[in-house]
Amino acid sequence: MPPRQSSDTSRGKAAVSDVYASMRAAILEGEMAPGARINIDAVSRSLGVSQTPVREVLQRLEGDNLVVYSPGRGYSTTPLLDLAELRSLFEFRLLVEPWAARAAAVDRLANPAAALEKELAGFRKTMQVTKDLRQDLVAHDTRFHDTILAASGNPVVRHAFAQTHCHLHTFRLYPADVDGAITVTEHSAVTDAIEACDPEGAEAAMTRHIRNSFDRFSQAFEGELAPLEGVGPPGKRIIR
Repeated sequence: MPPRQSSDTSRGKAAVSDVYASMRAAILEGEMAPGARINIDAVSRSLGVSQTPVREVLQRLEGDNLVVYSPGRGYSTTPLLDLAELRSLFEFRLLVEPWAARAAAVDRLANPAAALEKELAGFRKTMQVTKDLRQDLVAHDTRFHDTILAASGNPVVRHAFAQTHCHLHTFRLYPADVDGAITVTEHSAVTDAIEACDPEGAEAAMTRHIRNSFDRFSQAFEGELAPLEGVGPPGKRIIR
């Protein structure tokens, strides 16, 4: 039996967990502006904790690529993706996720449809009772796509995708589907094809979902940067 933790240790872990949740939400919801310098003392005072859990949380957030550390300057929130970075991220997704959806639909024994349906059902209930869905939508999207990647049976691909932190970065960019309805519809189409063991249909549904997601998030750049058409050498881009 493992040794019992002291109450001080338990309180310390709870403090770190609470600070992490608060700071992560503040970054994702824009309360802590992109590229803003983080004053550790001010954060600790606003949250009513010492600087120790704040520093520990900043290291975790650095691992999430939500904050960056610069010698002599300290921590700051990461800047938002620009259009080129967004395009590159979604091109990577188009290479990986339609393949993963196809692989999940092919293997009847490892078919993740039941888990995907459970995830969708849980999020639909959340949609009925929660007004601000941003945090819940990020969590749902992460779990949904990770379930499909896990079912593909390739841990290298799953890890590589996780390291992009795409859900955190794209949902910071633009509240493109604030009520979650569009995402649920597209996720349901992917789930239906996987449940039917239709690899071509699953691949096509995932491809549409990723392309549509890119179009939604790219609206953040409307009027600021050139549209997608004609950007980059012909034949070099997956998203057109």
